[in-house]
Amino acid sequence: MSIKTNYFIHPYIPNSVPEVKEQMLKEIGAKNIDELYQDIPNSLRLKKKMNLPEALVSEMELKQHVEKILNKNISINEYISFLGGGCAAHYVPSICDEINGRSEFLTAYAGEPYEDHGRFQALFEYQSLMAELIDVDVVNVPTFDWAQAASTSCRMAQRITKRNKILISKFISPERMMVIKNYCHPVLEIETVEHNNETGLIDLRDLKSKLNSDVAGFYFENPSYFGVIEEHGKKISSLLKNNKSLMLVGCDPISLGILETPSNYGADITCGDIQSLGLHMFYGGATGGFIGTSDNVEFVKEYPSRLFGISKTNVEDEWGFGDVLYDERTSFGNREGGKEFVGTASALWGITSAVYLSLMGPKGMYEVGQTILQKSHYAINEIGKIKNLYSPKFNASNFKEFVVDFNNTGKKVSSINNLLQKKKIYGGKDLSKDFPELGQSALFCITEQHTKSDIDNLVDNLKKILS
Repeated sequence: MSIKTNYFIHPYIPNSVPEVKEQMLKEIGAKNIDELYQDIPNSLRLKKKMNLPEALVSEMELKQHVEKILNKNISINEYISFLGGGCAAHYVPSICDEINGRSEFLTAYAGEPYEDHGRFQALFEYQSLMAELIDVDVVNVPTFDWAQAASTSCRMAQRITKRNKILISKFISPERMMVIKNYCHPVLEIETVEHNNETGLIDLRDLKSKLNSDVAGFYFENPSYFGVIEEHGKKISSLLKNNKSLMLVGCDPISLGILETPSNYGADITCGDIQSLGLHMFYGGATGGFIGTSDNVEFVKEYPSRLFGISKTNVEDEWGFGDVLYDERTSFGNREGGKEFVGTASALWGITSAVYLSLMGPKGMYEVGQTILQKSHYAINEIGKIKNLYSPKFNASNFKEFVVDFNNTGKKVSSINNLLQKKKIYGGKDLSKDFPELGQSALFCITEQHTKSDIDNLVDNLKKILS
């Protein structure tokens, strides 16, 4: 059958020429395009043309058209952003983009050691750098994001302990909580643990009252979603160990240059997101979830994601890199017998974070952590001087993020943020919907990118809005 058309063929779209399509159909033994869709019921097929604008006939016109659309966006290069809650504007060294844009990394979706040796080594280096940062022995190739890493950590705890309940801190990201509930629904019951209303710290009495022989573990985040630094890590660990439950801790890795690592106060599984380690914000991403544990076979065999190891080869002084326990653990190696089904990972972002960590080193991570701590506390103190504002809302130490209480101002956070946007400022995240018990409160985020003048600009505008 010959394919005929009277429409323009875009030379910059591969395989769109009729002759090429005809050859492709011949190769797979299909008579026409319709045969490819024969499994789709006729009732579900669109019987008319889609309501689309006329095609642009050149690549230049298409590029100009798309750029006009994109230019409607307002980026953090034009506005000052104090939004956080899981994705924040951190500085990305230029070399991170240079290396992750190399074709051998950018296009290497999957492969085997004999054809993809460099990528395997790069990811092994990432795992090694992350393991040193979070002070564990084993770290996985990045999962999709923190939510998946936390969900998998809970599922790992269930498989290790053979118990069917997970306790979770109430003060975690609402989006993350929804993913965890959805991901764990088939096998785990979830119960939340309260926090002290004044300090924002975990309520140890509530935690203790909910521990029983059904509890596989307790997941909390440090710093919490509200930026509160949890001070009771060792006490929580003691309670959990006495109950033979596991301690699962989520953390922001950029904090670990100055904060104690979760493993040092008893975490059995540490997880989080590498977004703060050299990754740009791309409409909520880039993200990559990490999971870290000790080199305990009982834990390692429960990882569902890829782990790369190093081994000597038959050649003297040569090392090879490849999958560890691939068939025993993963759905890639054993579809029916995998621990969980794991899809596309964020391996490219792992390589990018490896570049960032290798550039920063221990001293750099200490300096960036200290810078964020100092700048965030400067913001806390300056905002706290504004009449009728409480900054921070919780009487505890904070890192990077903090809650500001607007309840005594007579104004809604949404209206305050609208007025701030007119001054080219994105204010704090409105918490009134996700945490109604906090009333009119907002979550502000300060990173190393914020200058003193940025913070002073925010404070000055808040004063004017609330006066």
